[in-house]
Amino acid sequence: MKFGISLFFTAGSIRPQVLAPELERRGFESVWSGEHSHIPVTLTSAPPSSGVKPWYYEVMDPFVSLTAAALATTTLKIGTGVCLIAQRDPIQTAKLVASIDQISDGRFLFGVGNGWNRAEIENHGSVFATRHKRARESIEAMKAIWTEERAEYHGEIVKFDPIMTWPKPVQRPFPPILVGGAFPYSARRAISYGTGWLPSIPNGKTDVLGDIPRFRQMAAEAGRDADSMPITAWYPPRDLELLKKYRDLGVARVVFSVPSDSAEAVWPHLDEIGGLMAGVGD
Repeated sequence: MKFGISLFFTAGSIRPQVLAPELERRGFESVWSGEHSHIPVTLTSAPPSSGVKPWYYEVMDPFVSLTAAALATTTLKIGTGVCLIAQRDPIQTAKLVASIDQISDGRFLFGVGNGWNRAEIENHGSVFATRHKRARESIEAMKAIWTEERAEYHGEIVKFDPIMTWPKPVQRPFPPILVGGAFPYSARRAISYGTGWLPSIPNGKTDVLGDIPRFRQMAAEAGRDADSMPITAWYPPRDLELLKKYRDLGVARVVFSVPSDSAEAVWPHLDEIGGLMAGVGD
């Protein structure tokens, strides 16, 4: 089971080109960047139970931060955690994904989610009520762009006639598409158009142990090979016994959050999580 670290890189936080090589040196598998394009002053949907954090509106664009991380490392994987695809243009996002996969020599992990912030999504011209359909169509359209010389897509929301655009990703046919969110909705979306599941720990629960076998059963019932759909446990508790249970259940990766803060504030978290990584073993 692999270990990753996620944070919202800001102008005042540890730089990605500083954190990434330190993670690589310590044996971590991946670094992840969160995303919000902005936070509207007036919200029209309920925020997470922890509230709106300053780094939600201070975060830098994840593709820029992760490019810096990629150029400072040689083996560390880089991932969006998560890219809010329902409020992004799919043609431009497909180019960003393929470009960063090229720059990183095939180390990109495309974590995606559909978003909770109605006002943020609608400021981009998307409709909150149909964001799930838009996200699915966006992924389907991007797959066509990554794999076809003259791609076209004709959905209800996303639609374009044949286009030519390069580069294509290093990873073929495209980078892993890890669909994030809570069970069962994100599990269904992962099975529908993803290549892996990135379950978050929902409010009021301590883990997703019980959801893992149900996800695999859902995948099998849908005709997907559950063994080929890796699971990334997102922000689990820092509990060694729980992590061993994840390992024994075949979870591919766990990703822990660290503060959007200075290097001096982040290093102790890496020490603690590194101790858990050593305790779990290979």
